Amino acid sequence: MKIIVVGTGFVGLPHAAVLAEYGHEVHAYDIDKTRIAAYQSGEAEQIERYVNEPGLVSAIQETKDRYLFFTSDITDLVDGTDLFFFCLNTPPKRDGSTDLSYYLNAAHTVAGLLAKRTDKKRVVLVNKSTVPIGTARLLENVMKEHGVENFGVASNPEFLAQGNAIEGSRKPDRLAIGADTEEDFQIIRRIYAQFVNHVRIRYLETTPETAESIKYVANNLLLTYISYWNGVGARLAETFPNIRMEDLKIGVTSDSRISTWGSYVSNGAGGSCFGKDIQSMIYQLNQAGRRTDLLQAVYNINEYQKTYLIDRAVHEAGFNFNQKKVALLGLAFKKRTNDMRDSAALKVVEALLAKGVAEIRAYDPLAEEAAQSYWFNPENNHLFSRIKYFGSAKEAIAGSDAVYVSTDWEEFRGLSHTIDTNVKPPYLVIDGRRMIPDFQTLVEKGFDFLPVGGGFLKGK
Repeated sequence: MKIIVVGTGFVGLPHAAVLAEYGHEVHAYDIDKTRIAAYQSGEAEQIERYVNEPGLVSAIQETKDRYLFFTSDITDLVDGTDLFFFCLNTPPKRDGSTDLSYYLNAAHTVAGLLAKRTDKKRVVLVNKSTVPIGTARLLENVMKEHGVENFGVASNPEFLAQGNAIEGSRKPDRLAIGADTEEDFQIIRRIYAQFVNHVRIRYLETTPETAESIKYVANNLLLTYISYWNGVGARLAETFPNIRMEDLKIGVTSDSRISTWGSYVSNGAGGSCFGKDIQSMIYQLNQAGRRTDLLQAVYNINEYQKTYLIDRAVHEAGFNFNQKKVALLGLAFKKRTNDMRDSAALKVVEALLAKGVAEIRAYDPLAEEAAQSYWFNPENNHLFSRIKYFGSAKEAIAGSDAVYVSTDWEEFRGLSHTIDTNVKPPYLVIDGRRMIPDFQTLVEKGFDFLPVGGGFLKGK
């Protein structure tokens, strides 16, 4: 089938690459010509500047110019297209509502081209982006406004975990398809033929509004579970002596009714979905006059979690950040990605700068370029110039007064040796991910240790 994927970010690019693997003719479209040129090059370094996902580069290289094509102009591609997948950025506004400006610009562009096509066969417009409930109807109205004929709208939300987007696309746990007519369901079944009636994969056909809701409810529930462990489990272990966080987790999740996923404790969940989706759900329900006490509490807990270790360091460890040098390990919101959207590190940097640190010595295996771009601000360069970037954890730690572990990169599990051989007590180790298993060794050598999900330990 002939498919146009509109938007080539963390959702659109992996989706396009995997559809091409299944033999469809896929045109990945983006108005950013520099981005398209990078993908078209087929070079790993160029592609990974924009989207860094394991297996993505090889998937592109194997299908590029055979089944997968990149373009910044779809004017001549509309005729004969069976489906459009909309994979646009839908960031939150300050009031929690969803900014649909990118989405609507793309929708009007596509509608204008479809209205002029000579091929009048059925075309289905599918929302892959996470969009407010009712957006499929909005898309339908845009098409009608431009006089588009013989079209259908559908919702097919993505459930991909970053760092696993390629495998998640190849082997999804479920697909939710929301459409209005059997004809549209049949067209979409041809796209996902390998998943229909699969023994393991749930293939659900429902209404567009239900499909839109599934993504919101799923993400809100996952964040609720994470926030429960951070807001209750971690607080217990931080408050009452002799509670072992890992044993607490095992004891609770041994109940088959309770999930092990999300039962870790951390300095808050980030990424492009959780925070944005719960804010959008709060806004949508509030606009309808519904109470959102639970959702608001979950959101507040997660936001508090991103900076509260800084406050604990001041009040429990007696650490004065003013004019200190702090090593910040991890900038991406989680391991195996260079995505910094809603990362806890963003809030950590704000908090550290507010405390008057002399220097933030940052290191991340993948996200340095994204960080430099994010924090480049000519108007406040004097403030952000305090952030220095280093090529390893060892370099970042050397010469610092404290270290804050913000992202769960596996290499940080061996930090005790790096710390011990590069700095000397008095020194504060803040573990926002419980990444340092042999912390007792550090404490015995005089290093102060402050973990999430545990009490402050004074160096001996």
